Amino acid sequence: MDRVEEDWGEWGTIYLDEDGRLLGTLQYGPSQFFPRAADLPAGPPSDDAILVTCAYLMGDGAEWVEKSLLLAAIGESRDRGAPALEAFAYRYMPSESLEERFLVHRTVFPRDFLDEFGFVKLRSQGRVELCRLELGGLAPVEEGRRAKVLRVVQEAFTPAPAPVPRP
Repeated sequence: MDRVEEDWGEWGTIYLDEDGRLLGTLQYGPSQFFPRAADLPAGPPSDDAILVTCAYLMGDGAEWVEKSLLLAAIGESRDRGAPALEAFAYRYMPSESLEERFLVHRTVFPRDFLDEFGFVKLRSQGRVELCRLELGGLAPVEEGRRAKVLRVVQEAFTPAPAPVPRP
């Protein structure tokens, strides 16, 4: 792990509220450094991808926290020149609770959650899928009025993630 941190950097990001309380963490890194992912249904992940491996969320606002953490992972992976981000997903039944979808399973993500970010299925086995988001085509777009209002409201109710200090 030390060698990977020296070559690639931190293994993820954390999300703290304004009082410094932990709201969640997201672990990700180059897929080749997660060898057990090859044994997961729908695996293995692609050699060129950054793999999102697990999220630990502390309850209240779990979906918003996970969205913020995933956006940070997408941005950091793109900034590092990675061609894609991959994650394992699970197709939940519509009746499943938010707790089941975001707090129980830490290594697979709700499939519809990943859809919101543009992930596409590479492979599936049963209800588990390996999903991929190509990062090469991501470009900033001008924010419309409705999107700006929604962003301001969301920011008012969601604390910003705290960056992990680098040595």
